[in-house]
Amino acid sequence: MINNSINNVPIDAVISWVDGNDKDHQEKMLPFVEKRLLNLKEFRTRFDQVEEIKFTVDSILKFAPFIRNIYIVTDNQTPSFLKLEENQLKYSTVSIVDHKVIFSGVEEFLPTFNCRPIETRLYKIPNLSEYFIYFNDDMFLINPTNPTDFFIDGFPVLRGKWLKFDEDRFLKKFTEKYLRNKKLDSHRLAQQKGAKILGFKKYYKFHHVPYALRKSTFESFFESNKEIEVENIRYKFRNLNQFTPQGLINHLEIKNKTCVLSNKLQLIYMKPIRKSLWELKYKLNSFSDNKLFLCLQSLDQCKPNKLKYLLNWLTFLVK
Repeated sequence: MINNSINNVPIDAVISWVDGNDKDHQEKMLPFVEKRLLNLKEFRTRFDQVEEIKFTVDSILKFAPFIRNIYIVTDNQTPSFLKLEENQLKYSTVSIVDHKVIFSGVEEFLPTFNCRPIETRLYKIPNLSEYFIYFNDDMFLINPTNPTDFFIDGFPVLRGKWLKFDEDRFLKKFTEKYLRNKKLDSHRLAQQKGAKILGFKKYYKFHHVPYALRKSTFESFFESNKEIEVENIRYKFRNLNQFTPQGLINHLEIKNKTCVLSNKLQLIYMKPIRKSLWELKYKLNSFSDNKLFLCLQSLDQCKPNKLKYLLNWLTFLVK
């Protein structure tokens, strides 16, 4: 029998997803963004998709059979593979959770086209387990995993390393002042903001691996700090004033000494548009058994030959 719990508490998986090619979704955006942006590659890549979420789900089903439920958080959308009647049994543990459900009570902040408000409100998913693992839709499991890869003695395993804040690092200060490269810094700065809110003098940089989280940590913090939650969910698009919710929660777990820190990422991270097809093939076909996670960013921007190869590789992986 599969053990799908930690001390008899089940573990769930949560995936955030959007289909940016959906015309209704694009129409919903128009009152809040210049129309010209809808055709810019740099803007669209946060929303466009190539149905890679199917492989995220399939990899969880294959390599993490201890997961109880898989929740896909969307805005009135459903991935096409879940609409097929022949798939109903295979995906019986997969449920769609609409933004309206998790934004109940704060509906004035909808619609949102920003992952940070959505991630801030994940803890509001009905019937979500105390222990859950959050995936982006470009994250995949690539080898068998156990509950202890995510939680040890009830504490989340946080994979990353300690770094100084940008303002305390000469090279980062130089980059910010002279190159004005705020786009490059936005995700990192959002991680740092979460650490600063909690009074840290440096930050624990997490990487693109599935995030082990506890619902009660969200609940207790935002119950006492409602204004911080509201500030983070009010932006329709990413803003430099925001923090990454999982980063804030990670630092809260660190502050409370209720986590296990690990510098073993066990991750393959790639942006395929920056790699040759030969490099992709080599890296994807030579990883060791100790690698558990794969992140392939911006698949929507891949050239057809790369995309075909990657989707075929993922199909074989999750068979």
